[in-house]
Amino acid sequence: MRLDHLAVAAETLAEGVAFVEEALGVSMVPGGKHARFGTHNALLGMGDLYLEVIALDPDAKRTGPSWFGLDQFTGGPRLANWICEVGDLKWAPPECGPAVDLERGDLHWQITVPEDGSLPFDGALPTLMRWGDGVTHPTKSLPDSGCRLRRFRVFHPDAAAIAATPDPRVHVTAGPKGFDAVIETPAGTRHLRG
Repeated sequence: MRLDHLAVAAETLAEGVAFVEEALGVSMVPGGKHARFGTHNALLGMGDLYLEVIALDPDAKRTGPSWFGLDQFTGGPRLANWICEVGDLKWAPPECGPAVDLERGDLHWQITVPEDGSLPFDGALPTLMRWGDGVTHPTKSLPDSGCRLRRFRVFHPDAAAIAATPDPRVHVTAGPKGFDAVIETPAGTRHLRG
């Protein structure tokens, strides 16, 4: 299991982008739309991983629930989930939901999404995904922002039930639910929290 990217949820994409750009002092780039779930995103290349801001797309026409808990999301933009790539989604815990096939442009992937679109353990349990064969990872095509993740802390009362990753930057700790990403930026060390 490898940390692939971090997700900031927001009520609107513009609010989420402004939150990240103000916090980190760098500019995000437009991402795309996820028609199946009625969302759109913006991205930030951070070396070996990326940061995604995701929000409901007001112009989308969808028939089912969204994902990343966005149907119930309220309040200010914040870190809401972490996404890890695995070699095989067959072993994914049932709480993660079934694997869904998605594609956008040259990208195609499988990702776990509970039927109701919620985030298991309030987002503390990582969403699991697998990039399709031959896909060029987004970090290879995104402009490098100069930002690097130094530490990512996941807090949850039931920390023992949350999957660990061999990434030494990730620490799962018992406590009230929350996230703290320590990011080295061109302007110094900054935090994104959720």
